[in-house]
Amino acid sequence: MTSEMEPGQINGAPRRPRILLAASGSVAAIKFANLCRCFSEWAEVKAVATKPSLHFIDKASLPEDVILYTDEEEWSTWKKIGDSVLHIELRRWADIMVIAPLSANTLGKIAGGLCDNLLTCIVRAWDYNKPLFVAPAMNTLMWNNPFTERHLMVIDELGISLIPPVSKRLACGDYGNGAMAEPSLIYSTVRLFYESRSQSGGINLA
Repeated sequence: MTSEMEPGQINGAPRRPRILLAASGSVAAIKFANLCRCFSEWAEVKAVATKPSLHFIDKASLPEDVILYTDEEEWSTWKKIGDSVLHIELRRWADIMVIAPLSANTLGKIAGGLCDNLLTCIVRAWDYNKPLFVAPAMNTLMWNNPFTERHLMVIDELGISLIPPVSKRLACGDYGNGAMAEPSLIYSTVRLFYESRSQSGGINLA
């Protein structure tokens, strides 16, 4: 039975929100463990990481209760027709997805409908009745590139919510816009959205 069929309450109490956090290949992925810790104090958290992002993520620093899925897990347990497919199961499980950091490359893939790894397969299969947030991170020149504006317009039309980058000294040494928003801001933005929607009945925990 999928999570969509599970009751929204456990022993009469509302269940915790289910947040799917994802990281793509940006230096800002060094903050991914911190992001997971922020959310895990409030919600059930599962995490997805692209192969390039693993260069920056310290797996040992992730909260113990957060499972990290990578491209290697996508088909590792699939043996026959009828077996579960990971990107579909994660999409079903999550109430909200947050991609932070969102690299220029993954932004381009999402805008173009490509699905060549676990993260982008989840996005391609996403139910846009459920919120999806992205927090980009890239060099200022990449952020200011005309392709970025086009890609942001496309994902906005899909219903994806942008948590804008900030201006600061970047990992490359340049100063300018393109740094990922701080994990605490990403967390507070998503939580405020979730709680406001829950109060208005806009998020179904069934």
